[in-house]
Amino acid sequence: MTHRYTKPLALAVALSLTTGAIAAPATSFDIRELDTKINACQDFNGFVNAKWVAAHPIPADRTRWGSFDALREDSLDIQHSIVEQAAKHVAQAKPGSIEQKIGWLYASGMDEAAIDKAGYAPIKPVLARIAGLKDSAGIAAYIRDSYAQGRPVAFRFYGNGDFKDSNREIAYAGQGGLGLPTPDYYSKPDFAKIRSAYVAHIAKLFELTGTPAAAAQAQAKSVLAFETKLATASLVPTEMRKPENRYHYISLAEADQVTPHFDWAAFFKAQGANVGDGFSLSQPKFFAEFDQMLAGTPVAEWQAYLRFHAIDGAAPYLSKPFQQEDYAFNEKTLNGQQAMQARWKRVLATVNGSMGMALGELYVADHFPAASKQRAQELVANLSAAYKARIEKLDWMSPATRQKALEKWASFTPKIGYPDKWRDWSGLTLKPGDYYANVQAARKFNYDYMVGKIGKPVDRDEWGMTPQTVNAYYSPQKNEIVFPAAILQSPFFDAKADDALNYGGIGAVIGHEMGHGYDDQGSKFDAKGNNANWWTDADRKAFDARADKLAAQFDGYEALPGKHVNGRLTMGENIGDLAGLNVAYDALQMALAKNPAEAKAKIDGYTQDQRFFLNWARVWRGSIRPEAQLTLLNTDPHAPAQFRAIGAPSNMPAFAEAFQCKGGDAMVRDGEKRVKIW
Repeated sequence: MTHRYTKPLALAVALSLTTGAIAAPATSFDIRELDTKINACQDFNGFVNAKWVAAHPIPADRTRWGSFDALREDSLDIQHSIVEQAAKHVAQAKPGSIEQKIGWLYASGMDEAAIDKAGYAPIKPVLARIAGLKDSAGIAAYIRDSYAQGRPVAFRFYGNGDFKDSNREIAYAGQGGLGLPTPDYYSKPDFAKIRSAYVAHIAKLFELTGTPAAAAQAQAKSVLAFETKLATASLVPTEMRKPENRYHYISLAEADQVTPHFDWAAFFKAQGANVGDGFSLSQPKFFAEFDQMLAGTPVAEWQAYLRFHAIDGAAPYLSKPFQQEDYAFNEKTLNGQQAMQARWKRVLATVNGSMGMALGELYVADHFPAASKQRAQELVANLSAAYKARIEKLDWMSPATRQKALEKWASFTPKIGYPDKWRDWSGLTLKPGDYYANVQAARKFNYDYMVGKIGKPVDRDEWGMTPQTVNAYYSPQKNEIVFPAAILQSPFFDAKADDALNYGGIGAVIGHEMGHGYDDQGSKFDAKGNNANWWTDADRKAFDARADKLAAQFDGYEALPGKHVNGRLTMGENIGDLAGLNVAYDALQMALAKNPAEAKAKIDGYTQDQRFFLNWARVWRGSIRPEAQLTLLNTDPHAPAQFRAIGAPSNMPAFAEAFQCKGGDAMVRDGEKRVKIW
């Protein structure tokens, strides 16, 4: 995962299966990896994963390693072969084809000699413009023009479905402009050392573009102070999870009242955005502060801020000193990564960020068998039936709300493998031998593509994730669940494996994504994908009480000494896990009922129920560097992997029965402690 990647929160809720697959036989669960010295009823994660984790240290160029990462590595190897072949045969490629464009982009990124020779020359025109700014009007014009070139600055701007009318695409402007992970990093004592390192990082980038050391240090401190003001006016991640904090639809005239020094009509005109009668100024408090700073902060401080972000945003595509400084802070300091990734991996990440869906078109042509899609579709249908049965049997929900929940269930749209139609890349012009220019051309092309959708009907065929991504997601506004081709592999899915492994793997993933439609925030969207209340007050109160118990459970997990999981931040994913695993277990029982012989048979000495839970835990095996864990505790809506392995099973009587666990065992949450929602 790219740690500085920011995605509109309303677009999708991703499972972030980011702790990987193992090099095990494709059709089996290797029981030799189990640590039978650990009691499964006391530490199920340790029982399943401790031996493997001990034998597989984190590679130096990684911040974590586990099932997800290994599977992702396999996907990268396939992608590497594709881009290498594209670069090798680019001269023979059809002019204007995606093969030619990917070949040019990748080859230009691998030409380190040319990149080093260019130094920071590619961004000198931008730095010169910043140096010439004289007043707030000039700053506002720079922000407009920078955005129009696909270089966001100071805030976030994007297109997305209207929260109140999911069929139309509207513009959203939201808080942003920070170089540290969350607003808390600017004020809490816990992050004082990181703030100091951040100032040093900013100063270093200034020095690399010719600023004397003393001036660079002073300007770096100015940037931190500038961003601290923005951070003070920004919502923290737990607040940003709430739909009501991500949507504030107003007219342009009303927006101008919030920001009298920033003309929104002029901004949208520069972007070529058709916003119609209004847009979502999603966090008005942030934009009020932004406007005050536009009017009252000295131009020199704005220049330092804009100059730093121009350099920082370009650093991965400039010469070695810039690349190394980018790694030193963003990967090593923030996340503990001990070595920079190989050049080809970094360039491949750029290809994915620039032309990911085009690369996906080449990926699925040779690496996604039709049988996998068909079997996955069958599993989705089975999980869907099991989910419906659970909703129908809920004892805490009234008939009125249940009817609405079933309407939402009936409108789920599953997408498996890859899109039915591919994106057109004919408007993207790339060239051989100029990496920065190619990256910038792709940025503008993708930005214009996004802006071009504003004011039009939502394209419900479009995917928000590439086929080569080892992940899955749910979109509340499209009410869809999406499973890219790359996740449909062992340990998640294997067409030759027994039902228990598949239901404990991809089955639980499918159930998890369905569960997002009914988590604490997804449940605020109706069957059509609109942010609307379909609950009775009593039912919502009953739901919240159960969710509160789940939050308390995860609050109790200590991920680092003195640092606990945030049960509110991770609430949606934890509800998804709990619902998904229960639904997958029910679906397994439905499948086994049709095959009594398989239901009674043991494999390697373990029952189908046991293998179901064993594979669930195997999915979450892995370890993480403490620096990366600290960052994720503050930013990631997913709980650490080791707690996902045990959190949902400990609430399921079926788990206790499968492993003969007793009341009082750590893996048994009974009585009032047990959480049951869906």
